[in-house]
Amino acid sequence: MTAAADHSDTRRRRLLWRASHRGIREMDLILGGFATARIDTMTPAELDQLEAVIDVPDQQLLAWATRQEPVPARLRSRLLDEILAFR
Repeated sequence: MTAAADHSDTRRRRLLWRASHRGIREMDLILGGFATARIDTMTPAELDQLEAVIDVPDQQLLAWATRQEPVPARLRSRLLDEILAFR
């Protein structure tokens, strides 16, 4: 295994853990479930986007996922839309 591949695997495992251990169970299921299903096939750019989503507070993500609040236009992305639609 190359150093780059090892770094990529480590990054994927770290992101998967962070996505699955949020603090709010609903977000563990939505974000963690999405990451579990997709993390192995995500591009480096998508991993960057996932990391940005992980940094959003749980309450805000939950409000977007339950459509209590719209996602601000500046934060919208195809990946975020896929995460919020994941069931």
